[in-house]
Amino acid sequence: MHAYTPPERFFPYLSWTDIDQMPDKENVVILQPIGAIEQHGPHLPLVVDAAIASAVVGKALAQLDPAIPAYALPTLHYGKSNEHWHFPGTITLSVTTLMAVLTDVGESLYRAGFRKFALINAHGGQPQVLEIVARDLHQAHADFLVFPLFVWQAPHIAGQMLSAKEKEFGIHAGDAETSVLLSLLPQQVKMERAVAEYPHGLPADSLLSMEGKLPFAWTTRDLSRSGVLGDPTTATQEKGDRLLAALVNGWVAVIRDLYKFRQPSAYRQP
Repeated sequence: MHAYTPPERFFPYLSWTDIDQMPDKENVVILQPIGAIEQHGPHLPLVVDAAIASAVVGKALAQLDPAIPAYALPTLHYGKSNEHWHFPGTITLSVTTLMAVLTDVGESLYRAGFRKFALINAHGGQPQVLEIVARDLHQAHADFLVFPLFVWQAPHIAGQMLSAKEKEFGIHAGDAETSVLLSLLPQQVKMERAVAEYPHGLPADSLLSMEGKLPFAWTTRDLSRSGVLGDPTTATQEKGDRLLAALVNGWVAVIRDLYKFRQPSAYRQP
């Protein structure tokens, strides 16, 4: 059940008495990996985002200093994936359902005495949802430190390994994700089915863009016939091994920073 996470770092393996007697609980870091079950083109399995979130969090915890108390919750495999729902197999939660689930998890952790809760998301369609949940939980409990984080925002080397076009447009089932899946789940990747497809019909000579400072709303079928946005044909397992190792190293540093973090407090009650 613990998958990539070391068993001693897997929250569900603790007993209630373990949690009740845990020292310095307010600085224990609880990590919630979040992914999705959604189409990733004809060559990748539906589990891409959940697999990446699970692996990065678990492998980072395996490398983390044992003196830093941090635990992973079970990966939330479902997310808000309605931009992909025209492609069979995609399973999506509504915004309200996802917010309710994450809020209830956070409230449960708070009642147990934990004060550091990190949402580690690997699906690009839901960062804004996590940001709202994090802000609302902190608003409800001023001493609850909640972090809405994205797997690919930790330090890594993808920028050194991808073409300029892929860095700009390869946002789904392209080189990076396919390479990492070749590292994690090689038997589930069907490279003979891989096709390169970049977004169709983007506005030219416009300040508006797909994912920029001035974005427009889109669903995947607006931009892609295959469900791919990028070029997976250049992916390799060796590239995936290097990307994954860099991501894991980055997340070791992030978790260390979460443990050290103290909430700023410009205003204090007298």
